[in-house]
Amino acid sequence: MTGDTKTAGTVAGNQPSITIGKTWSAPYGSRPLRITVLGLRGCPDVQGGVERHVEHLAPRLAAHGCDVEVIVRKPYVTPKQPSQWKGTRLQPIPCPTHKSTEAAVHTFLGVLHAGFRRRPDILHIHAVGPGLMVPLARLLGLRVVVTHHGYDYDRDKWGMVAKTMLKLGEWFGMRLSSKRIAVSRSIAGNMRARYFTDVAAIPNGVNPPPANPDTTALEAFGLNPGRYILAVGRLVPEKRHIDLIEAFAAADLQGWKLAIVGAADHPDAYSRSVEDKAAKTDNVVMTGFQKGAQLDALYTHAGLFALVSTHEGLPIALLEALSYGLPCVASDIEANMEVGLADADYYPVTNINALTEQLKTKSGHGLTDDVKKRRTEHVAKHFSWDQIAHATIGVYRAALKLPVEQKTISRPHTDKLDPILDNAADTEISAQADLHTATAAE
Repeated sequence: MTGDTKTAGTVAGNQPSITIGKTWSAPYGSRPLRITVLGLRGCPDVQGGVERHVEHLAPRLAAHGCDVEVIVRKPYVTPKQPSQWKGTRLQPIPCPTHKSTEAAVHTFLGVLHAGFRRRPDILHIHAVGPGLMVPLARLLGLRVVVTHHGYDYDRDKWGMVAKTMLKLGEWFGMRLSSKRIAVSRSIAGNMRARYFTDVAAIPNGVNPPPANPDTTALEAFGLNPGRYILAVGRLVPEKRHIDLIEAFAAADLQGWKLAIVGAADHPDAYSRSVEDKAAKTDNVVMTGFQKGAQLDALYTHAGLFALVSTHEGLPIALLEALSYGLPCVASDIEANMEVGLADADYYPVTNINALTEQLKTKSGHGLTDDVKKRRTEHVAKHFSWDQIAHATIGVYRAALKLPVEQKTISRPHTDKLDPILDNAADTEISAQADLHTATAAE
């Protein structure tokens, strides 16, 4: 067995949970580690946190020697046939486009594909809803890794039956999978306490932002550099867009606009209410879903970023805003707090008056170039997709009972992840992870 030695890191909750492992391109003789990824709508350029996570992670797994297949939902992707993308194979599978049945049907068909056709070394399922199919995958003899991206059963859009099924998916994912990952320390800690099992905390990540001085994308929406508040996310109830619109109107920021970037996967009463509210409020711009250079430009030139959600896993949009060096205001939910902004950057969730005051204060106080640079460097250091890929391969190897080399990496010793804001010193944390030993019996 041969392969290059790499380091991989994961950060976990209340106890050290950093795993460093060799990434081996040939775990079984001469062939690569075969991975099938399931649970997302599609990639590339499909909106959603899970979709962004897999879009960045899968090509890096392939670059480190894995044979990666990503199962996607046919209605969300082009072409509709299997294709190659950045070293991965995209496998479209049909599914209904109804929000209540789409994920369940697609995951069921995806597990059958993995069990009877692909036979991967690891089936990596993302999110708790698709976790409902973990028992089927295990019955088919598959090794399964599940990533918990957030408490989807807390989303406002689901009724009682759907919430119950999502909680059952979480139970199956945490209790019956071969290994488990969570995208935040708090989720990992809660899952350990709730299910008495090991959960590796491997965060979402960010890419270093490209320099994009072009303002053409702004001109299309009537935006001026440094004079608009940016909000990025799907039009779903937990994002609380109407709170933000009302707070923006109450703040009465002369010369500023609010740019809401995102769309609804399934247009509904909520998305229509946001569009109606925006149309009736001066200086609110709905850009729809944006990607690539257009989205880069919107981040680059924003004067302030706002994330006012009641529910997140570990918010990629907020991490991206920090990577661009933007001043931010965020609701004080657990997931947002874990990012580690200064206390003054948070406000009590759903408190529109407090949000209004935050918008007034922050619209008049930008960040210095030095603070922007240090913030960007900090996020790039601690939320690197390459590091995340190394860590994920370490979990795969543990699920297969292959050796995982133990090592240490530097992480902030405080729950605050931004020493720029709280002057936290780095400390060395031993990499004795919640994976326990890689060769431990299931």
